Amino acid sequence: MKKKSLLASALTALALAAAPGAAQAVTTGSILRVSPTPMPTDMTSESPTDMTSESPGGSESPGGAMTKPFGPGCSSLPTTGAGSLESMAKEPVATAASHNPQLSTLVEAVKKAGLTDKLNSAKEITVFAPTNEAFSKIPKEMLDKVLSDKAQLTKILSYHVVEGKKTPEELTEATLSTLSGGTLTVKGSGEDYMVNDEAKVLCGNIQTANATVYLIDAVLLPTAGASPS
Repeated sequence: MKKKSLLASALTALALAAAPGAAQAVTTGSILRVSPTPMPTDMTSESPTDMTSESPGGSESPGGAMTKPFGPGCSSLPTTGAGSLESMAKEPVATAASHNPQLSTLVEAVKKAGLTDKLNSAKEITVFAPTNEAFSKIPKEMLDKVLSDKAQLTKILSYHVVEGKKTPEELTEATLSTLSGGTLTVKGSGEDYMVNDEAKVLCGNIQTANATVYLIDAVLLPTAGASPS
């Protein structure tokens, strides 16, 4: 027995002297198995999965470019804060318009017609929104008269709204039914669109929480016989 013990001790001493690393693995092996500290460091420093997990959000939207606003009028929108594209996308359309510096006259008209809540609560509509410049083309006396006539004002404003959030591709050559009961036509492609052959789209495809907005440079007149719904 002593001989065997001595032999075992001699072999152990020899192993320790020849391979101290192996001895360390033996004495600390259970700790390494429970908490392999070096492994997570190596894994996280070169993990391709973690590096690419954030990119699919942008790369998985091949149609993303199609959702961007277009037109020369877009450059005049605030780049940050209220009225910016990011801010408007989070708000219902009437509220979003109230923060857009180009639409203050339209917002005033919407309030006078009592349409703010109706537009904000509507589901998926498209609004062809005349800018302040568009309203300025109307003689002041005539504009004041229209703004003071709620029924006529409601009819005109409702003519600028259609059901559904229309994409530019859907407006290449379209005849649309409006909330006033009339119809309007839109034609165009790229960044060049016309509504009723009289109003040019200045900034199109602006997204709000419940609507797609196209800023136009003229106020549209309802077709004969149209009445607000």
